[in-house]
Amino acid sequence: MKTLQITLLFTFISVMTLAQEKLEINTSTSAIRWFGEYAFYFGGHDGTIDFKKGYFIKTDNKITGGQFIIDMNSLKSLDIEDKEGREGLDNHLKNKDFFEVKTYPTAKIIFTNVIYENKDVLKIYANLTIKNITKPINFRADVDSDKKEMTTKFKIDRTLWGITFNSKEIEGKLKDGLISDAIAFDVKLRL
Repeated sequence: MKTLQITLLFTFISVMTLAQEKLEINTSTSAIRWFGEYAFYFGGHDGTIDFKKGYFIKTDNKITGGQFIIDMNSLKSLDIEDKEGREGLDNHLKNKDFFEVKTYPTAKIIFTNVIYENKDVLKIYANLTIKNITKPINFRADVDSDKKEMTTKFKIDRTLWGITFNSKEIEGKLKDGLISDAIAFDVKLRL
């Protein structure tokens, strides 16, 4: 009887393992584009940041999970043509006023729930960790099975992750140069 129970347990584990698949993303063709704007006048900055690694969990032919590590040292701006100005902004974004990349070299997104609105549109709930602070986020994502690609756009409130430089939450008053608390992301994940 005990042998039968052990055999059934191993069979169950094997079936569960076969039904679930880990799909590694291609970090060279996956991309994150970020956008930061001033609070009360037009303008801002945009740039890119790279994935270090990541994967989807696929169960019974559906995406059911995922985990993605972001290389914070890869953060760079694209909108400033002057090399010195661009490097100045990039270094400022990497210092303690913003992302403190020497202390926190990676950020992480872990899917906690995936709901299919239809075969091509997902509602994803996830935990986003920046500067060792984890907060829940959610967003809609489009899936293109032919291209093996998922795309999404979403915004976060940076102050929830302790990024408060020139924020209305810290400053308490309106002034020129106030930066919006929202950071927008345009994400493309490819296998």
